[in-house]
Amino acid sequence: MTSTRNGPTTYDHRGGVRSLRVPIPDNPLGHTLVYVVDTDRGPVLVDTGWDDPASWDALAAGLGACGVSVPELHGVVITHHHPDHHGLSGRVREASGAWVAMHAADAAIVRRTRETRPERWYTYMAAKLAAAGAPEEHIAPLRRPPAHRRPFPGLTPALPDREIVPGELLDLPGRRLRAIWTPGHTPGHVCLHLEEDHPAGLPGRGRLFSGDHVLPGITPHIGLYEDPDDATVTDPLGDYLDSLERVGRLAPAEILPAHQHAFTDAPSRVRELLAHHEDRLTGLLSLLASPLTPWQLAERMEWNRPWEEIPYGSRNIAVSEAEAHLRRLVKLGRAEAVTGSDPVTYAAA
Repeated sequence: MTSTRNGPTTYDHRGGVRSLRVPIPDNPLGHTLVYVVDTDRGPVLVDTGWDDPASWDALAAGLGACGVSVPELHGVVITHHHPDHHGLSGRVREASGAWVAMHAADAAIVRRTRETRPERWYTYMAAKLAAAGAPEEHIAPLRRPPAHRRPFPGLTPALPDREIVPGELLDLPGRRLRAIWTPGHTPGHVCLHLEEDHPAGLPGRGRLFSGDHVLPGITPHIGLYEDPDDATVTDPLGDYLDSLERVGRLAPAEILPAHQHAFTDAPSRVRELLAHHEDRLTGLLSLLASPLTPWQLAERMEWNRPWEEIPYGSRNIAVSEAEAHLRRLVKLGRAEAVTGSDPVTYAAA
């Protein structure tokens, strides 16, 4: 283990698994836990961290502390496409020749992000926010001429060159790592089940790299990831809750998450998360005693800080999460859209 004033930067989980902390710039999460898994062909990473010079330096230094250099890496397994997980994948591949694997649903988002002109994204986002009831002063920055607009981050993520197939073992010689599809946080989020005895003999079924699906002390964002040219209505919160129950039934001996710290008793944590979301849905129904737009609902929802203090980009994420919860309530028959409202409002059924 190597340490700094802020705690260990690398940690040996034994059994050929180590973790290292890669910082996330200007983010309260602080860092991503990147895992190094030894295989008979060389070390493989589970996630890579944010694409930033300081993050790259931390990744390289952490690998060095584990006795590994970047050129020695054999592969990269991505739990999901978010930039704090997938951001450095391209640079790792350039430096090592390692393959990069991702679930097809998230690979499609990466491909769409790369191929869609930024102007199309700004137009789509403006229309989505208007339909959600956002005030004009919030939408206006998206309608500015390109030279006067804030840049849209993450438009050139690396394309993966391997597909993670749910239920199948990954091609990691000497290891048994099985992909578990856990959509919700993203459409192609995967957990990775290391089907090997726990090195400390803990009871349960191996270890689970959980990405952002199950975290020890926080709940992941559940929002919308939709194709601007596809009108399919998704239910990401329903997908997430179903995925949680699958992980609970799996009952791994230990969870190795992408943030915070490793922990045990996955079924108990799953029960807590399921109860949290049921409580939140029930609380939203009380807010919907009077019709609200998704924006108005987001303003009234409980976040980690008052709405007035939530920055611009985070408000967009909050509205996306409000819409995901509304879709779940509508699908359950507990809320409904108010006929004729424009922008659309929702009320408890």
